[in-house]
Amino acid sequence: MRAALWLLALFAVAAAVALFAGNNQGTITVFWPPWRVDLSLNLVLVILLAAFALLHLALRGLAALFSLPTQARQWRLQQKERMLHSALLDAMVQLLSGRFSRARKAAQAALVQEKTLAALGASLPQAQQVRVLSHLLAAESAQALQDRPARDAHLQQALNESVDRNVLASPETREGVQLRAARWALEDRDPAGALARLEELPQGVQRRTLALRIRLKAARQDGRTLEALETARLLAKHRAFSDAAAQSIVRGLATELLSGAHDPAQLLRAWAELDAAEREMPEVAIHAAQRMVALRGDLSLARGWLLPAWERMVSQPRGLGDTLRVKMARALEAGLDSVDADWLARIETAQRNNPRDPNLQYLAGMACMKRQLWGKAQQLLMQAGLGLQDTELYRRAWLALAELAETRGDEEQAAAAWKRAAQTEKA
Repeated sequence: MRAALWLLALFAVAAAVALFAGNNQGTITVFWPPWRVDLSLNLVLVILLAAFALLHLALRGLAALFSLPTQARQWRLQQKERMLHSALLDAMVQLLSGRFSRARKAAQAALVQEKTLAALGASLPQAQQVRVLSHLLAAESAQALQDRPARDAHLQQALNESVDRNVLASPETREGVQLRAARWALEDRDPAGALARLEELPQGVQRRTLALRIRLKAARQDGRTLEALETARLLAKHRAFSDAAAQSIVRGLATELLSGAHDPAQLLRAWAELDAAEREMPEVAIHAAQRMVALRGDLSLARGWLLPAWERMVSQPRGLGDTLRVKMARALEAGLDSVDADWLARIETAQRNNPRDPNLQYLAGMACMKRQLWGKAQQLLMQAGLGLQDTELYRRAWLALAELAETRGDEEQAAAAWKRAAQTEKA
């Protein structure tokens, strides 16, 4: 369409020129004493047009001639700028490929090129980012080469460049440098230094996934279990891990927090720090009950902690693994002396509903033994002793059977039970 319009315009101009110049009888007389020159108007117009074109071309030629030095300088600056970006890209590529010495040299070459451009008066709009990134790449390479003095020197220069008041600094540039510094501190097994670097960041940056991951690792290395647990919760909320991984991490940290308690009061405070969902985790509740037993605390409170896990074990035969079922039995066994009627009813009902579960048979048998129900205790413990897979529970079952036999005066059965228990200890 555009070509057709141009063609129509060209025909219109040609027609106008033909109408104007075809029958134009006008003349122009030039008097130059003693001469007189008569020229047609068309010829004069053509001469004027040609003179204008020649003058324009001459002026353009002179302008191009005088601009050659400036163009040559610009060409040299462009070449140096290209070498600068080439060195920076080369540093990145070498760093990614694991050639750390070459990466550091390329980053230093980029810094040299940037200084050369600055000395020549060239103002790059991204000069500050180039300097910071070059120092950061050099520091990263030095970290990989275990050259900590060089790393710290480049790191400090990168931080200084990122707060230059003479240029409009991008806050993300400094934040990136600080995050890398925190990661390096973590790699050097300096969790306190990593946490200090993170504290220097704005609050919004501290809640980013990358910063939270660093904080989680640093807090675990530094033994700050509660802080690590809170960070893991945030990461799980941000879906930084899969559901299974997040649950595993939170469960491990909650268990570690409970393990750090050295008296019942500390254990209660640690339990209070857990969320409701964390308290309902069978592994966490069972571990908390075991810690309460080990610390000689309130066992009725520990049984209350175990109640959700107990209901899950009873309602779902496959709800808890064999290891957790054994731990549950051990934790409840430790408090059978003070167990109330409700728990006795729960244990008896669970054993009747799952008559083939050796762990429940063992627990019910030990409860009957504590209540001096000798016959029922012997029956349940005998059944449990034939099916228990856990060595410790197996040994305890036969020890209890040996004591029951001695109480009845059955020396032969007591000797057989003692023998079975002793064989377990040797194994």
